[in-house]
Amino acid sequence: MKIGAQLYTLRNFCKTTEEFAETLKKVADIGYKTVQVSGTCAYEPEWLKAELAKNGLTCNLTHVPLTKFTEDPKQTALDHKVFGCKYIGLGGGPNMLAFDEDVDAMVDIVKKAAPAFKEEGVLFMYHNHDGEFTKNKDGKFHLIDLAERTSADELGFTLDTYWVQHGGASVADIFEAFSGRIPCVHFKDYAIYPKREVRMAPAGRGNINFEKIAAICEKGGTEFIFVEQDDCYGEDPFACLKESYDYLKSIGLN
Repeated sequence: MKIGAQLYTLRNFCKTTEEFAETLKKVADIGYKTVQVSGTCAYEPEWLKAELAKNGLTCNLTHVPLTKFTEDPKQTALDHKVFGCKYIGLGGGPNMLAFDEDVDAMVDIVKKAAPAFKEEGVLFMYHNHDGEFTKNKDGKFHLIDLAERTSADELGFTLDTYWVQHGGASVADIFEAFSGRIPCVHFKDYAIYPKREVRMAPAGRGNINFEKIAAICEKGGTEFIFVEQDDCYGEDPFACLKESYDYLKSIGLN
């Protein structure tokens, strides 16, 4: 498994292509070899290919707008192939799949995009937040319902450690349940601060057992672990990414 940086963490430093290019260099200087492109300015696929190569990086996952899946999935797949990215992600579904009809809509989106993606050898990836851990009328998590109504070659899941825990589910149990469908995951920690404030935190600073989750990921076929921290609470996000990188390296990840 490879450790990568989710660039959504650094979105405020990727508002222009000039800033984006400098951010890629800084991420590579930390030691990361792969990135997920999300929350950045617009870019041409050829430009990204060149900038990645310049910094010894690969991009193995993106988050793109929903329209990229619904309006022209074939072109979306072809654009990603320019810079060698196999996994094309959606950052969240309608209302974070908090209702049965949201899952119905998401299944329909996947079924329509999947044939074009399969033809080009890329995979649709879904990223969870906490809303997916509401339950349907049968008492089943909506995220589980989505998985059961789609196949592994139609949809993969970018499980997020923080959001699984924030949704009230067992991180270990959910990661085990999705074994074989989690080629990419997000590692962010879940920390409790004074006055019971819950915060996202660099990996190793909070209370998620990443050694245990990494072992489950390894068994479940995970290829890429992307470090993400949506909110750094005033800390330098580059420093937060370095703290996570150093911790994950210390527990044997690469």
